[in-house]
Amino acid sequence: MHGHGHGHVHGGGEDARRLAVALALIVAFMAGEIAVGILAHSLALLSDAAHMLTDAGALAMSLVVLRLAALPVGGNRTFGLRRSEILSAQANGAALLVLAFLIVYGAIRHLVSPPPSRGGAILVVALVGIGVNVLATWQLAGANRDSLNVEGSFQHVLNDLFAFIATAIAGGVIIATGWVRADAVAALLVAALMLRASWRLLRDSGRVLLDIAPAGLPVQEIGTAMAAHPHVVEVHDLHVWEVTTEFPTLSAHVLVEPGADCHGIRRELEGLLRDRFGLEHTTLQVDHASATLVQIS
Repeated sequence: MHGHGHGHVHGGGEDARRLAVALALIVAFMAGEIAVGILAHSLALLSDAAHMLTDAGALAMSLVVLRLAALPVGGNRTFGLRRSEILSAQANGAALLVLAFLIVYGAIRHLVSPPPSRGGAILVVALVGIGVNVLATWQLAGANRDSLNVEGSFQHVLNDLFAFIATAIAGGVIIATGWVRADAVAALLVAALMLRASWRLLRDSGRVLLDIAPAGLPVQEIGTAMAAHPHVVEVHDLHVWEVTTEFPTLSAHVLVEPGADCHGIRRELEGLLRDRFGLEHTTLQVDHASATLVQIS
């Protein structure tokens, strides 16, 4: 049996700083948007504010998760608390899903019976929101987006940028034509973006929680490559999964020809898995096959 150490934590000093800056921008603007949305009777602005609330929650949770993931392995936490990143993604995805349905419900009501909306206020706030979200998106684009934790926050903010663009267009339409239902249509677009982000977060985090092999790792090809290695007779109990994003893991039981060098073959297989498939954390049990099994093969 052989295993590698758990030295895969990307650090988070710079990522934490970028997340904190983005969080400050989002919270400050969200407070102003709620006030204007209430005064302007704008569902699009209020739905954007709700989306920004999930952005703020995602960013705050990401900051907490960075600290948890950096805690050293110890006691019964043999992988540390790195999978807290996945729980964060699940919570963010679920929150987006619930908010999207609430916004759809409100938008349908406003389509049927639209309240008066102030297109000028909507347009001004949306333009400011575009600027704020461009800054926040730029901050997070420089962070380590290979982490599902950080990528989830980035997608939140990026989707909100798109939502503000739609809201600005709705404000312009109301000013130009007086068609107040444009506000509810923009809210439906915001909800669609939230549903898309929710699906991606729940899907990707669900793969990790269900111990499904990472999308970029072909399990059949990995098993075939290992079995084709010189002196390997059989590979079974092959498992490929992720402890968390950026931490793919493999374990397998390998039978080699009688008299073959078990330790040498194990090292060669580890090199194959590392160089060809990018698998650095592997646990291989290598044993000699019986003479009968070698004959049958």
